[in-house]
Amino acid sequence: QVQLVESGGGLVQAGGSLRLSCASSGSRFSINTMGWYRQAPGKQRELVAQITRGDSRNYADSVKGRFTISRLYSKNTVYLQMNSLKPEDTATYYCNADTLIGNENYWGQGTQVTVSS
Repeated sequence: QVQLVESGGGLVQAGGSLRLSCASSGSRFSINTMGWYRQAPGKQRELVAQITRGDSRNYADSVKGRFTISRLYSKNTVYLQMNSLKPEDTATYYCNADTLIGNENYWGQGTQVTVSS
């Protein structure tokens, strides 16, 4: 069983920055891909960024050049640095991880990001 705990959300003005963190309780040897998704009210959950175990990164077009995903293996933690935030980035952000063995998938509880104009 893997538990994901997010932190770092909050309220920020447009153009500002936030850094989200997601700590996994699982062994760092058991986690494969980690990523961030977001869901705004009335919209479907969408992928924001992913990072594989080999540090290959994938970003949604809407955040390329503004957001950076990184991973600290020693702490089994993934980060999302969000710069130049826009009101349309307002959403609940969820951490996601899948395991090497069994390809199990886990979600965090979500952290709210609100960008004011």
